[in-house]
Amino acid sequence: MLVHIKDLVKDAAKHGYAIGAFNVHNLETILGVARAAVKAKSPAIIQVSEGAIKYMGRKPVNHLVSTVAKNLAPDVQIALHLDHGSSFESVLACMDAGFSSVQIDASSMPIDENIELTKKIVDIAHKRGVWVQGEVGSMIGGHGKVGGRITGVPLAVPAEVVAFVKATKVDSIAAAVGSAHGAFTNEDVHLDLVKAITEKIKTPLVLHGGSGVPDKVIAKAIKNGVRIINIGTDIKVAFSDTLKDTCKKNKKETDPRVLLTPSIEAVEAIVLNKMKLFGSFGRSVDIKAKKL
Repeated sequence: MLVHIKDLVKDAAKHGYAIGAFNVHNLETILGVARAAVKAKSPAIIQVSEGAIKYMGRKPVNHLVSTVAKNLAPDVQIALHLDHGSSFESVLACMDAGFSSVQIDASSMPIDENIELTKKIVDIAHKRGVWVQGEVGSMIGGHGKVGGRITGVPLAVPAEVVAFVKATKVDSIAAAVGSAHGAFTNEDVHLDLVKAITEKIKTPLVLHGGSGVPDKVIAKAIKNGVRIINIGTDIKVAFSDTLKDTCKKNKKETDPRVLLTPSIEAVEAIVLNKMKLFGSFGRSVDIKAKKL
């Protein structure tokens, strides 16, 4: 069932686990996430980037996720979220299309301009009952990039994060704590930074770039207060690598369903493992949430 993200995060905060926010790119990846949620009896956030929206369309994405959640996953809670909205216009358009949660990412701007734009979005969104995620400290790397080392990863300043949250009244906050988009060999999370932030704010902390972070570090980050973890690259790589392998082995196959089904299963397997790691496995049974 499709629900508001606030109900998922509330339960995660109460019971000390994290919700997976999984980037999708087409119907097949949506199905993979939803099927995993059903098997795991786990809540999930299905999120789309502006690139995925350009590919599928805002309203089609909303309808696809809503329909899959209603018919394929009626007994688990799924929320829809915009990942890394880059402009006022883009975020507003997603709210108009029916998204109940959006991110305005103005982290590349000076902090005062970031606050100004984020607050502008929050003021509109809260009147509509929409949650807003802000970001402090720009994420580097690239979705789908795998291997090698990454350098120059920026880190957020705790005092700026606290000031940002107080000034904007965002509902969740992404902060640069050492991870990056992609999956690199030297990725890490500065747990002391995570703790310094979560000790000063009650606003749920979001970890972006979760694909490249070692499992043991993810577990410690959750213990230190991370409540949402974004997974994009792992899904993209699992889907694409499986599809390429399937096509190579079935060069004469002309049925797209035959070629795509193993990729759906690969995404499902990735998401299932993440749900176990994040601690959301089995949590749907106890979550109280109203259908959207």
